[in-house]
Amino acid sequence: GLLKVEGTHKAIGFAVDCNSRFCYLDPKTGAAAAVAEAARNLVCSGAKPLAATDGLNLGNPEKPEIYWQFSQTIDGISEACRVLDTPIVGGNVSFYNESKGQAIYPTPVIGMLGLVTDADKVCTQSFKQAGDVVVLLGINKGELGGSEYLQTVHGLATGCPPELDLSLEKRVQNVCLQAIGKGLIRSAHDCSEGGLAVTLAECCILGQLGAKITIEQSAPPAELLYGESHSRIVLSMAPENLAELQQLADQLDVPLEVIGQVQDGPLEISGSSLERTVTPFINLPVQELESTWRGAIACHMDR
Repeated sequence: GLLKVEGTHKAIGFAVDCNSRFCYLDPKTGAAAAVAEAARNLVCSGAKPLAATDGLNLGNPEKPEIYWQFSQTIDGISEACRVLDTPIVGGNVSFYNESKGQAIYPTPVIGMLGLVTDADKVCTQSFKQAGDVVVLLGINKGELGGSEYLQTVHGLATGCPPELDLSLEKRVQNVCLQAIGKGLIRSAHDCSEGGLAVTLAECCILGQLGAKITIEQSAPPAELLYGESHSRIVLSMAPENLAELQQLADQLDVPLEVIGQVQDGPLEISGSSLERTVTPFINLPVQELESTWRGAIACHMDR
């Protein structure tokens, strides 16, 4: 969310994040990832992250494994906040969250505040114009541990959650923030739950435009489409701005890949192998994507 500061050109940004499955599988990395995602969400709107608060929700700390989760969670938050320069300025802790002796997943919710210095340059998630280039900042590693895909399709909360390189995270965020400040990009959306495919679908739904995407196919389709690797942002921009963005990414040592373009039409996602053969993965009208997306709550309520 963004709030304009009356009488100024500034705005204040707020974000709240936590992936409890990641924290269940690896409390330290999961907690650090919550900090990183909150900061990434702010950056995608053009806000510079400044400070954070936390709400740590766990089971009975008298049980050694729960106290260990608590300790690891604090370590993860502390490390991420130091690297991203977002000090914790307050928070709370809620223990004994159990039902019939079964603890909830450790859920360290991170709330973060950021500042937009020029509210006229606020960036949004939606694709804006057919013909714009679609770019991925970061690396599409295809990490499925703890993912929405495993939970939704296979009913599993298992595996190693995605690795988090906080140095890369900070560089990716800096490229995005500088690109927004320079007016180079028209949209920015971070990759998180659901992976790259869901991120692209949301950009299409919110902009009422499709996209033609090709992903380098060095992993199985499920990993490419639904892996939830950290430190990734999908950008769209006018083609003439691509060279300057590439130069900025090179300066900050951030991987950048052109993955397609915005189009009037469906969301098409294909994979390209080393032999350059193209395998179609997804070809869906934006209207169908939107109907499913907006009907999710009603779908769950009917179960």
